[in-house]
Amino acid sequence: MFKDYNMNQVILPLDLEMKLQENDIAYAVHELVEQIPDEAFSAFLRDTGCPAYHPRMMMKVILCAYTQSAFSGRKIEGLLKDSVRMMWLAQGYEPSYRTINRFRVHPEVKELLRQGFVQFRCQLVQKDLIDDEAIFIDGTKIEANANKFTFVWRKAVERYSESLIEKSNAMYDELIEKEVIPEIERESPEQLSIKELSKIEEKLEEKVGEYNEKIETSADVTERKKLRSERKGSKQFLKQMKDFVLRKTKYENDMAIFKERNSYSKTDHDATFMRMKDDYMKNGQLKAGYNLQIATEGQYTLAYDIFPNPTDTRTFRPFLDRVENDSFKLPPYIVADAGYGSEENYIDVLENRKRIPLITYNTYRKEKKKSFTKDTFRVSNWDYNEEEDLFTCPNGKLLPFRYVSHRTDRSGFKREFKVYECEDCTGCPLRKQCTKTKDGTNRRIYYNTKWEQQKNKVKELLSDEKTGEIYGQRKIDVEPVFGFLKAILGFTRMSVRGKEKVKNEMGFAIMAVNLRKYTAMSAE
Repeated sequence: MFKDYNMNQVILPLDLEMKLQENDIAYAVHELVEQIPDEAFSAFLRDTGCPAYHPRMMMKVILCAYTQSAFSGRKIEGLLKDSVRMMWLAQGYEPSYRTINRFRVHPEVKELLRQGFVQFRCQLVQKDLIDDEAIFIDGTKIEANANKFTFVWRKAVERYSESLIEKSNAMYDELIEKEVIPEIERESPEQLSIKELSKIEEKLEEKVGEYNEKIETSADVTERKKLRSERKGSKQFLKQMKDFVLRKTKYENDMAIFKERNSYSKTDHDATFMRMKDDYMKNGQLKAGYNLQIATEGQYTLAYDIFPNPTDTRTFRPFLDRVENDSFKLPPYIVADAGYGSEENYIDVLENRKRIPLITYNTYRKEKKKSFTKDTFRVSNWDYNEEEDLFTCPNGKLLPFRYVSHRTDRSGFKREFKVYECEDCTGCPLRKQCTKTKDGTNRRIYYNTKWEQQKNKVKELLSDEKTGEIYGQRKIDVEPVFGFLKAILGFTRMSVRGKEKVKNEMGFAIMAVNLRKYTAMSAE
């Protein structure tokens, strides 16, 4: 005996909500989007044209699709036709993939996502899922939607630009010397601008035009042959000058796109070429990508941002600024790995934000090894006389304080070093082991007092039982988010281009990870 099954019988449509399970993720998506204030959707209102789909419905549809690893507009459109939870969230509407793609890259969606993260954090606080004691910061690289071999390198552009300046200056001097064109007013004697190169091009075109008129009006074959021969040189100059104008324009556009970066992709100008961990050939190939920074607590992402530079050190301060301005007040402890440990970042957390940094530095683990502490040629293991302000080397020679040196890095941060120099290294039997400087020069020590104090402070914090335990939570708090995003959700590559559009899509993907975890925890 079978249950009744008849395809020819008409069945009345039922409410789709009855088909959903009690803890279905569609309810979590619905609850989150409904908490976003109505004012956030006012920017989508239009007085003319066909009535648009409600942005609440579009937000729910895209968020739910991302939780099911559907990232393309066509896949989302397909889910709207055959997924019960998507049908319920859309309430029977079926927006096309073009509408979906236009909505998720809309500039105003950025504010909706921000509001969504704020409301989600409030929801976590109300249910005591986070305790506001610390945030855990880390970054990962996400591949951009760009072709692999479309790179443009800053050093190459600078080299070709310098060569162009030399060639254009030499050609201009040659044109003046041969009296092909008259002199022009120059803004700078070092290089010709695009405007000046275009002016020279116009002069050469006029010169070639004069030759053309003379050739057409002349009836003498010998004279015409002579004029063609003279015109040949001007035409060659004109051809080269046109090439110079095009190249000069291109190089200036390239430098404007670079800004502070060393590379960009031709298919996505905001993407930078970075080393990815999924380099299967192990040959150091670079891919166009973005640096994703997140702040987590309880394995929930509370804030995120996208950066074009591959290193984490320089993203730390702007990311914390974004967290404070857009998301929430920073908790007492800020936890991050050694990639964020720098003098500038420690000063920012301790002095500017009045927080406690649980951030290691590059040599933290190395300094704890016996091989490091017993190395007599490391300055940190040398005897230091605080009263006389001098070091003593392994050979018993004194290195007194000489002067103060200042260094400025690429970001404009200034560091102060105290320079100590040995009195005399001549004939020292330990010279080759102690220093690599040339013979006749004495060993120097560049000692950064501020940095050494910060390192000692971090060592004390990480040695303490409470703060050491908080730092120990870092790996099990922030790392699983990246693992879930890439391995389980399958989000490893962007499907849109441009930093602002990428930021919107990344917001949907990260919130999808949050909702998946939240739903799983609620079910338990």
